[in-house]
Amino acid sequence: MRAVTYDAYTTDDSRLRAGEVPDPRLGPGQVLIEVRAAGVNPVDWKIMAGGLDAMMDAVFPVIPGWDVAGVVRAAGPDTPEFAPGDEVMAYARKHVVHAGTFAQYVAVDAAACARRPAALGWEQAGGLPLAGMTAQRTLDRLAVGAGDVVLVHGAAGGVGSLAVQIARTRGARVVGTASERNHDHLRGLGAEPVVYGDGLAGRVRDLVPGGVTAVADFVGGQLDTTLAVLAGGGRHASVADNTVEEHGGHWIWVRPDGARLAELAALADKGELTVEVAGTFPLEEVGAAFAASRTGHTRGKLVITP
Repeated sequence: MRAVTYDAYTTDDSRLRAGEVPDPRLGPGQVLIEVRAAGVNPVDWKIMAGGLDAMMDAVFPVIPGWDVAGVVRAAGPDTPEFAPGDEVMAYARKHVVHAGTFAQYVAVDAAACARRPAALGWEQAGGLPLAGMTAQRTLDRLAVGAGDVVLVHGAAGGVGSLAVQIARTRGARVVGTASERNHDHLRGLGAEPVVYGDGLAGRVRDLVPGGVTAVADFVGGQLDTTLAVLAGGGRHASVADNTVEEHGGHWIWVRPDGARLAELAALADKGELTVEVAGTFPLEEVGAAFAASRTGHTRGKLVITP
């Protein structure tokens, strides 16, 4: 099959190679997915740079990618949940960095898979799993519900835009930080936009004089602002800054979980959750997708389409 690989930790995107690699082996409880779309996430290029080496073993050459949407082509032993022809999506992180989703085929644990919602196209479904489940888990840890006022740092990004929508389905009021060019977009999602940068805490306090009850940080480097705008007893969490734990916050990591992913699919089919696709790239242009992701200014999701 064709796939993208790199053969050592590197920050040089020219080390990414598109070429032929062996087909995946299919183990018990797994499905073989023909990849139609695979979302790009910052963790993909951070792993390539060695950023998770202290946490996870890597077996080179590595095929990057943790998101996937595609068609089941085969099921391993004792895998009654899915059959060839099923359209699925998954957050396909494994215990070892090696056989990712930027490829024609990938073997994924059936327990990580959910059926693709009819409301989302392939590219949208491929961009949903990790970003959507990160937003979902963050809001779960914050116990966000009706009556909450939530500040979302990075509300126009891939994770933040999904967090805005999910929080709104739970009855929360949402204030979201973004550049001014994305403010109309945030209003369309149901958030009250504020410009990030110097003076952010004051602008949030102008909107919510009593302080927000929860803060979801999908950017990093926002702890001072977070603490300045939290109401008494407020909760906060970050996916990008583990120092929040020293200040009563939660550092978020999401687990593969097909049942929780199916909940997001249900929201999509009810018209309550959508995924904006910022750009699509073939296997030969994964380096360009990584470069775009590194800018931190992409609205929505970047997606690889093998």
